[in-house]
Amino acid sequence: MNTPEEIAYEAVAITGGGRDGKAYSRNPDITLQLATPSEMGGTGKGTNPEQLFAIGYGACFQGAMGIASKELDIPHKGSKVRATVGIGPEGDSFAIKVKLEVTVPEVPVEQVQKLAERTHELCPYSKATRGNVDVTIQAVDHIDDGIDD
Repeated sequence: MNTPEEIAYEAVAITGGGRDGKAYSRNPDITLQLATPSEMGGTGKGTNPEQLFAIGYGACFQGAMGIASKELDIPHKGSKVRATVGIGPEGDSFAIKVKLEVTVPEVPVEQVQKLAERTHELCPYSKATRGNVDVTIQAVDHIDDGIDD
């Protein structure tokens, strides 16, 4: 089990109504309307847990990449992570599967893969999912995303 030596920060969120409810967090103020994806029979007119997990995992992974970058002396400036979280039936319940695609401009894909694999060892989300969730890590040449650096 991975347990922090001390807590540096805690996030608190309150949800009501499940996948078709509302969620909020304070400091800073975040309020979200939740909705089951249309592919799963819902309206799709709101945020869903898989989107939030993908955002959280991608951001956390990229943060851990800074540590791996220093350790391996592989640059990560301008890096991007595309986190894809899929959900589907598993027995009488559901399970998720994650794919993390990583790119770093002007760094060879082989080096990016090495950086991504080390990052996967360090990232708190990766530690939390290890042994429980199928996570694929893949270096790619480019991520077309519409996000400005």
